Amino acid sequence: MTYSVEIKDLSVAYGSVKVLESLNIQIEEGEFVVLLGPSGCGKSTLLSCIAGLLDVTDGQIFISGRNVTWDEPKDRGIGMVFQSYALYPQMTVERNLSFGLRVAGMPKDQIEARVKRASEILQIEPLLKRKPVELSGGQRQRVAIGRALVRDVDVFLFDEPLSNLDAKLRSDLRVEIKRLHARLKNTMIYVTHDQIEAMTLADRIAIMKNGVIQQLADPHTIYNKPVNLFVAGFIGSPSMNFIKGKLDGTTLSVDGEANIPLANYPFVAQANGDVVLGVRPEHIVLGDEARNMPVQIESEIEIVEPMGSDTIAWTKIASQSLTFRAAAEVQLSPGQKVLIGFDPGRGSVFNAASGERM
Repeated sequence: MTYSVEIKDLSVAYGSVKVLESLNIQIEEGEFVVLLGPSGCGKSTLLSCIAGLLDVTDGQIFISGRNVTWDEPKDRGIGMVFQSYALYPQMTVERNLSFGLRVAGMPKDQIEARVKRASEILQIEPLLKRKPVELSGGQRQRVAIGRALVRDVDVFLFDEPLSNLDAKLRSDLRVEIKRLHARLKNTMIYVTHDQIEAMTLADRIAIMKNGVIQQLADPHTIYNKPVNLFVAGFIGSPSMNFIKGKLDGTTLSVDGEANIPLANYPFVAQANGDVVLGVRPEHIVLGDEARNMPVQIESEIEIVEPMGSDTIAWTKIASQSLTFRAAAEVQLSPGQKVLIGFDPGRGSVFNAASGERM
């Protein structure tokens, strides 16, 4: 099978420092893949290698079945959008869009047609005669996307394109990028540290840590079945609750004070030893709803954080902190006693030593 982008055993090192190590990934035609992870995890390095902006230490890069490992960026058939816009300040929007095509010697009528198409798709026709200094941040980023779009390539690379924008503008442009992908159906590889961008945009997410892909899957799988503690803790806001305890068959003992039945959890086999039970805050319920859950705990509210659409509250199970999400109309206050409940079968159990999902 020919993939749109295929990375084979890719390694990048600077002296003894390994940034990427034997990394493999296959991206299908028209797929939207997001590289997600904390700063320093290697996601931008991987994108730069695909673009040809960095030399690799070992491994190969294929685009549409062609080995481009040592090709120049202009010969790889990619369009790239940077975090910093990278527009020429002395040129109008129209000249910025057409610059690369003019340098390549493309006929004038073809250049005009491509600029017209890109400006229509991105709704920047009224801005064509302006210079970058006359544009807002969101408009500049649209122009930067348009400059990649006019190249009419099969693969688009985005390096944290929205991180310089305010929250409202980021939300608006996320929708625009999603629409753009739905319309063009090109392969898109998108780097971000923002999990909301990743969850809303991606067909698949590659979560990275220390130059290694921890999990590559669709957003639903990443969220509900994280492969290890790192992925589980990185995805979700508020973060997943981690309840440490000792597992004996199908019963989890928490600090010798609480027993949690894990009979509903799909273990491959019964296990024993130190484990961590992960429970999402939104899977914890209150009051009458809690009485129907396998685990029911009387607890005291410690902190309440109203969020408008809902409320986040902190409490404890045994001596361990627990966060849950409640509807906005539920009145909660510090010191209040509540009954909370959850189904451990919806949670995730991890080996405490290895951090791997059980």
